[in-house]
Amino acid sequence: MKISCIAIDDEPLALDLLTKFIRQTTFLELKGSFSNAIEALGFLNLEEVNLVFMDIQMPDLSGMELARVLDGKKNSGNTRVIFCTAYHQFALEGYKVDALDYLLKPYSYEDFLTAATKAYQYFGRIGQSISPSLHSTSSTPADYIFLKVEYQLVKVVLKDITHIEAYKDYVKVHLKSKNHPLLSLTSMKNMEELLPKDRFMRVHRSFIVSLDHIDSISKNVIHIGSQPITVGDLYKEQFTEFVSRWTN
Repeated sequence: MKISCIAIDDEPLALDLLTKFIRQTTFLELKGSFSNAIEALGFLNLEEVNLVFMDIQMPDLSGMELARVLDGKKNSGNTRVIFCTAYHQFALEGYKVDALDYLLKPYSYEDFLTAATKAYQYFGRIGQSISPSLHSTSSTPADYIFLKVEYQLVKVVLKDITHIEAYKDYVKVHLKSKNHPLLSLTSMKNMEELLPKDRFMRVHRSFIVSLDHIDSISKNVIHIGSQPITVGDLYKEQFTEFVSRWTN
């Protein structure tokens, strides 16, 4: 599945970095880059694009104004927005126009990839309601994610993940098919956002489990293979609700 996108920023260096990040992300397809929102709007009136990465403060037409225009169209092309800006005070306003995410400059490729993967998961989940450019390649939710492991993006099939474990500034992604976990430089919060909530659950500050791979539960301890995982106090109520549905 390829997500068609454009980049908009009136700062040449920022636009160059943004287009570079888009091009090196395998599931994104760059359709155009623009130094002003008016030119980009003209393009969007002619072409269907799934995702717009753009700055907020731009001359003539701001990114927020363009987002309102797109929102007013009620997603005739299911176009979503990710803002890339140096001003954190616009975050709340960004969510009012249903922005998919908000990147605060200067952002790293890891930050960019997290936002892009959120878009990938979003378009995968909405399936057949996505625009033709995505519909032609996939009409079912994505069954994999991409993780940054060392200096490359690694495709990880969701059904292969047994559990995720926090490890300093990294996460360990334990896989059924491998003896050793993948070590990815990201956070547990980011992993929660990437993984479908009907298949994965945060049960501890340091653990996310695959519901499909739970072998047994004893009191507040989950067993996945030979790995016991204790349910943390903050997550007991949610997990108890899950168990009650499981046993009924």
